[in-house]
Amino acid sequence: MKGQMRGLGAPLVKLVAFALVTIMAAYVLITTITNAGYGEQLTYRAQFTDVAGLVEGDEVRIAGVRVGQVVGIGLAEETERPVAEVELEVGESVSLPSSVEATIRFRNLVGQRYIALTEGEGAGGDTLDSGAVIPVAQTTNALDLTILFGGFQPLLQALSPEDVNRVSFEIIQVFQGEGGTVESLLGHVGSLTNSLADRDQVIGSVIDNLTTVMGTLAARDEQLSGLVVSLQEFVTGLAGDREVIFDSLATIDQLATATSGFLEDARAPLTADIQALDDLSRNLGDTGDVVERFLQTVPAKLDLTTRTAINGSWFNFFLCRAGGTVTLPATPLGGAPVAQTFEFESGAEGCS
Repeated sequence: MKGQMRGLGAPLVKLVAFALVTIMAAYVLITTITNAGYGEQLTYRAQFTDVAGLVEGDEVRIAGVRVGQVVGIGLAEETERPVAEVELEVGESVSLPSSVEATIRFRNLVGQRYIALTEGEGAGGDTLDSGAVIPVAQTTNALDLTILFGGFQPLLQALSPEDVNRVSFEIIQVFQGEGGTVESLLGHVGSLTNSLADRDQVIGSVIDNLTTVMGTLAARDEQLSGLVVSLQEFVTGLAGDREVIFDSLATIDQLATATSGFLEDARAPLTADIQALDDLSRNLGDTGDVVERFLQTVPAKLDLTTRTAINGSWFNFFLCRAGGTVTLPATPLGGAPVAQTFEFESGAEGCS
């Protein structure tokens, strides 16, 4: 039994050690994600006129080092005007002077914020008590990026997306008092403008092409003006006849409805006519030689017929010869039908 316990001892120690390491790593990960602080925390309140974008859990920093976090945001009570009040937690080991100043700054271009605490003028030796309020006079709102980047818009429009991101972040850092100087920013902007200057040939070509287009338009200004005037007159005429156009649209709708009913009624006869035309075209194609001979002899026949009808609205015919076959019906006694053939020929002089 003791041997078995000794065999289980080493794996059990390893399991316990693994569990402790896992728990510690999970604790560090959770505290990092939630921005939780370590040790005792002191609570302060800071008043701002604008806290847009600031959320609970955002960091509180001193000299770029995280010393606490935002734990609550609300409206301050008993103030002359509506003011936002932000509740901060700062480590107990960090003492804040009574002249401390709080500034909302951008953490990145995504829009995340943090609160930077700095020492103000006339600090003396007084420290801020826990639960004290940092008044509006000692706080600064975040930069208004709309106004800031609005001034840099002509430059940013000519840059690539990568350069825009880099310059924008440097602009924010400079105006927030972090890293770099205005001189370094201007130097970087100068290098970008030099890159733009290197493309002056392309820009010049675009300007030349634009000049050519404008020159062509200027040479045809009369035609363009006439086109605009004619278009204006046309639109004015349409506006003047809008009631007539609306009435005609109603009439067109009625006509379309009536035409639809007419086509529906005529669909069956039209189908039969089309089929009959198909039969006729086939017959004409099969008897093409007969049709051709008929067309060749029709003029002479019409000439003779016209001469015959000159005496009035009738025709005079003289029978020279005739012939045919007559089939007599079967007799009641069961006899077969009888076919009788006859021929007639006149011996008149005109029939020779």
